[in-house]
Amino acid sequence: MKTLRVAELWRYPVKSLAGERLQRAVVSSNGIDGDRVVHVRDGRGRVITARSHPRLLGLSAVLGEDGEPRINGRPWTAPESAAAVRAAAGAGVTLARYEGPERFDVLPLLVATDGAIAALGVDGRRLRPNVVIAGVDGLAERGWPGRRLRIGDVVIALEKLRGRCVMTTYDPDTQAQDLRVLQRIVDDFGGRMALDSAVLTAGTIAVGDRVELLDPGKD
Repeated sequence: MKTLRVAELWRYPVKSLAGERLQRAVVSSNGIDGDRVVHVRDGRGRVITARSHPRLLGLSAVLGEDGEPRINGRPWTAPESAAAVRAAAGAGVTLARYEGPERFDVLPLLVATDGAIAALGVDGRRLRPNVVIAGVDGLAERGWPGRRLRIGDVVIALEKLRGRCVMTTYDPDTQAQDLRVLQRIVDDFGGRMALDSAVLTAGTIAVGDRVELLDPGKD
């Protein structure tokens, strides 16, 4: 078996906006620190995402030094940020900060592997992973649910393969849609790719860190 290492780390400070690539990340039971702490709401207060408003993917979000998200370089509370989000998602939308666990679609961490991304043959950003593991043979991740990853002091529980949605069909740079991407995921991968995961032991991980795949039940 090849040596497994952390290849990429991603954070999405504003849900459904383009994220930021990290060299190091603090992880806890809430996933990567600062991930998806702001979201977009419609006029009825419901969370909306790029599934229905793909132009949101064209806005960039990073976490500022003050720990608050910035949209296209400006504080998320700035009028310019609100205007940019309205232009992408409609006149009645607003931004809201919320750090509860419900802000995640499933679990707080999504782990992808280089082998599966290569098998799919598209830009891995379409999967919106938090952690990308390198050194994985082909579709080996499909046998990982129920196992754990150890990265330094951090232990991650790999719960299940993620059911994929229409967001995979949008180019992360142009937002052009290609429905064939999701159709291939359905036809060739059972509609699932990458792993919904939980953090069992908190800590800090970095690109290049060695990753150990643990047997079920092993701490």
